[in-house]
Amino acid sequence: MTSTDVKQPEDTRTAGPRPLSWWIKLPIALIVLVGLLFAGSKLDLIPGLGGLFGTETKDRTGPTLLQSIQDLDRYEAASGNFQVVVDLEKDTKYLPDAIKGSRTLYVGAGTVGSYVDFSKIGDKSVQVNKDRTTATISLPHAQLGKPAMDPDRSYAVSKERGLLDRLGDVFSDNPGDEHAVNQLAAKHIADAAKDSELASRAEKNTTSMLQGLLHSLGFTKVTVVYN
Repeated sequence: MTSTDVKQPEDTRTAGPRPLSWWIKLPIALIVLVGLLFAGSKLDLIPGLGGLFGTETKDRTGPTLLQSIQDLDRYEAASGNFQVVVDLEKDTKYLPDAIKGSRTLYVGAGTVGSYVDFSKIGDKSVQVNKDRTTATISLPHAQLGKPAMDPDRSYAVSKERGLLDRLGDVFSDNPGDEHAVNQLAAKHIADAAKDSELASRAEKNTTSMLQGLLHSLGFTKVTVVYN
């Protein structure tokens, strides 16, 4: 009697992936749930859920206090609107811009007023003839006021910051501060106002105003001199 080898059938099953443990499934499920809720609130996929993640703005500002009142002895005769594109770049020695450095492209808009100071007008500044038909008025030259920046028309176009600057913004109370570029924009606007015809326009308007006022009082000839 001879023994024969019995060939066992081969197991064709392959080992599948091991099931995840419950302590791995739970965080994944929570992340997916929060993501679905957030997407639903943004896309209005779930009715009534938009208010759950909505933001609410509350104005808790206290009362505004009047600190002082000043009498203005000047005539605001003209005003100019200005706009400048500020390109401010800050580099650090021996470090590439990707590590340390920043560049901000900022559009600054503001107004500059021009006025004539009437506070220094004395008795000798106004000369009138005996018939009160001719008057000569001596005034100081027009001056320029400080630029008044308009936050509604000023904005940052782009900001490029290095890695260290971005990390610094994380721990900063005022990340992405635009105070420096806003001041620089105000300086450029002030310089542009000096080079413009704003002051001469203010003197021209002041002359027209005084001539119209004195003509209504019976003067036939009114001369305004700026010195």
